[in-house]
Amino acid sequence: MKEILLHPAYFGPVCQFIALAKADKVCFENEDNYQKQTYRNRMYIYDSNGKLLLNIPIKHRSALTGQPKEAGKHQLYKEVRIENDFDWQKQHWRALKASYQTSPFFEFYEDEIYPLYHKKFNYLLDFNYACLEFATEALQLDFDINKTSEYIFNPKDKEDLRNLINAKAKPKFEHGHYTQVFQEKHGFLPNLSILDLIFNEGPNSLNFLEAQEITF
Repeated sequence: MKEILLHPAYFGPVCQFIALAKADKVCFENEDNYQKQTYRNRMYIYDSNGKLLLNIPIKHRSALTGQPKEAGKHQLYKEVRIENDFDWQKQHWRALKASYQTSPFFEFYEDEIYPLYHKKFNYLLDFNYACLEFATEALQLDFDINKTSEYIFNPKDKEDLRNLINAKAKPKFEHGHYTQVFQEKHGFLPNLSILDLIFNEGPNSLNFLEAQEITF
């Protein structure tokens, strides 16, 4: 696979990491506009009631400037600030512990992921790159990382997989099954946050990703 182009995500979905595991070179989009209902600020995990959405609150431009949002004006992803007046980090951490504390590998990674939910981050993009760093280290993924310096609508020299950031679009493929904590209650839930795979499969997660025969 030639160099792939992806968006940094909040512990992106399994399909995104399948692409990462198969790539020799990766470029992350740093110059795009922020869009709602994407994995930029949300992830889905598996709790005792089924699929659970965890959403990071953000400060919209109108709240920052005190002016109404102008028609046609977009906020750059890299300029999006997190709304830290909400105690979202504590809520997300509690949800992760409640969902995965009985999983085989949560305790193995707990000390490494703990700081992400107990250190203040001002910018969403910075937090997402910190999440990416944890995930790639946990998976022992090794690849060259580049970041865009300008937005290109239709890149010719890269495999454009930026569509994988869309949380509302149903993937056009299915990945294999692995054991999930609550699958006896609700069945297997595909394409959850990469944390679901890591906490359930641990060191075997990379083998799982590499074994998936998916064409993007």
